[in-house]
Amino acid sequence: MDLAKQLASRVMTLSPSTTLAITAKAKEMKESGIDVIGLGAGEPDYNTPEPILEAAWHSMKEGKTKYTPSGGLPALKDAVIGKLKNDQHLTYTRSEIMIGIGAKHVLYTLFQTILDPEDEVIIPAPYWVSYPEQVKLADGVPVVVQASSEAEFKVTASQIEKAVTTKTKALILNSPGNPTGMVYSEVELTAIAEVCQQHDIWIISDEIYEKLVYGSAKHVSIATLSDDAKERTFIINGVSKSHAMTGWRIGFIAGNEEVVKAMTNLASHSTSNPVTTSQYAAIEAYNGSQDAVEMMRKDFGSRLERIYPQVQAIPGFHTVKPEGAFYLLPDVSEAVKHTGYENVDAFAKALLEEANVAVIPGSGFGSDETIRLSYATSIDLLEEAVRRIDQFVKEKWND
Repeated sequence: MDLAKQLASRVMTLSPSTTLAITAKAKEMKESGIDVIGLGAGEPDYNTPEPILEAAWHSMKEGKTKYTPSGGLPALKDAVIGKLKNDQHLTYTRSEIMIGIGAKHVLYTLFQTILDPEDEVIIPAPYWVSYPEQVKLADGVPVVVQASSEAEFKVTASQIEKAVTTKTKALILNSPGNPTGMVYSEVELTAIAEVCQQHDIWIISDEIYEKLVYGSAKHVSIATLSDDAKERTFIINGVSKSHAMTGWRIGFIAGNEEVVKAMTNLASHSTSNPVTTSQYAAIEAYNGSQDAVEMMRKDFGSRLERIYPQVQAIPGFHTVKPEGAFYLLPDVSEAVKHTGYENVDAFAKALLEEANVAVIPGSGFGSDETIRLSYATSIDLLEEAVRRIDQFVKEKWND
């Protein structure tokens, strides 16, 4: 049977998730008894806070296990509205909010809703692996704009303007960013917002790492900068990273009422509704105490301070210090060259198979000279992983 005749063209062109593939391979090795340290998965190593677990349990015991509205429980929409009011001083109504099955599903539904064939979406690189693939699934065209490590992996308004064409429909911004951990300043965002206003394009602001910022860095939502910026911005967020709820799969969008309505209609035919129990858990996440969120933020910041200089000291590793999220993205091109590997993918494969450390090659993020290290694991494991990488590089180093 000819496989090409059985599968739709839209899935034949997809690239698999590098993150999930590496994580699965590391898990397989670990289950076979190999002492693998995983620095690949993009999720907190904490369990979901106890009050959230209790809220979910009580909702089930009270029989709240039935269908909900496709766009989410009104009470959860209200919790999101309150969160946006408290954190960003932005005002939204229920009709401008949709709850989805994680921020990834919300993004997917948005692209399916706003893109027609050949519509272009500007994507700064390094980027989260699913952005270009989701655009392609909606018959859109990803337009990648490369940010350099010298520019702290942030694109400028000038770069964006040069990428705009008559087919440009939207720009994706991710701050704090995955895989870079970098945070756009208010000045940088203001300039970008002006370009988007001038060319009348949507802004898709992925703020899933909003709560994880360190040092003097401050998260700024581009939607707060002007009335026009708010009108053209879709805020994408959720409880996955902030409240250690990756598996609960709850995200949301806040933005244009007509687009949100259309997205909700689409969701009604694809998912029915977000998981009911998870929605009640998310209500508690947003309405309850945020002490656990702050505790996790401080701990991630502490790990960053410990691990960053150690990674920077590995031969051939050059790392821009991140300001948010929980990733390091070192340029390892020099290390790859001196250890004799063909590219970053081969280098990362050898790290997993020989040093038993799982990292994500930057090729999946549109950054061919880097690897991503997640520091969302214990400091002891982090330091042991760095020790193994350092030893691996020194043993392979060939001048």
